[in-house]
Amino acid sequence: MLLTETTSKSIIVIEDIDCSLDLSGQRIKKEEKHLYTDMIMNVARTESQDDSKVTLSGLLNFIDGLWSACGGKRIIVLTINYVEKLDPALIRTGRMDKHVEMSYCSFEGFKVLAKNYLEVEAHPTFDLIQQLIKEINITPADVAEKLMPKTAAKDADVCLSNLIRALDEVKDDQKRKEVAKAEAMSSSVQKEPVKVEVKK
Repeated sequence: MLLTETTSKSIIVIEDIDCSLDLSGQRIKKEEKHLYTDMIMNVARTESQDDSKVTLSGLLNFIDGLWSACGGKRIIVLTINYVEKLDPALIRTGRMDKHVEMSYCSFEGFKVLAKNYLEVEAHPTFDLIQQLIKEINITPADVAEKLMPKTAAKDADVCLSNLIRALDEVKDDQKRKEVAKAEAMSSSVQKEPVKVEVKK
């Protein structure tokens, strides 16, 4: 396993751990365990060639073993899309001491990006951008991409116009998805049989 070969003062980054590995740690109740025994044995036989499969138990043992056996410092960074999918044992204090939520871009975040990339602290388009950012979900990376000048000729006005266009596209796309979801929900409601109770 690559993790065992890390040296002192390493930074270990595991991206999207909730999507790439099955670390939900769904624990099976004792009375349900016998139902799964045959199925597990069959799966174990078919997957026996996959010796590198990472399990929750293996990852927890590795993390705990690092701290107890190694004198050197290591930092483990896990990126997670759906923290609720993970077993609490993996993200409890003591294993993961710092939890940082990387949310969608806020207007304050946009202003920091505009200052860093365009050296602009105020602009006539900021009010419109603030309104659009409040209405949609967009990541700071997507905002930063629009603010990065691709050529020397692209100035702040062009980059901010590109951002407004991108925000409008995201807003329109989110509205289309909401309409489609509402239509799907209403069509599924209409398909349900209507129960009529007749009293005599």
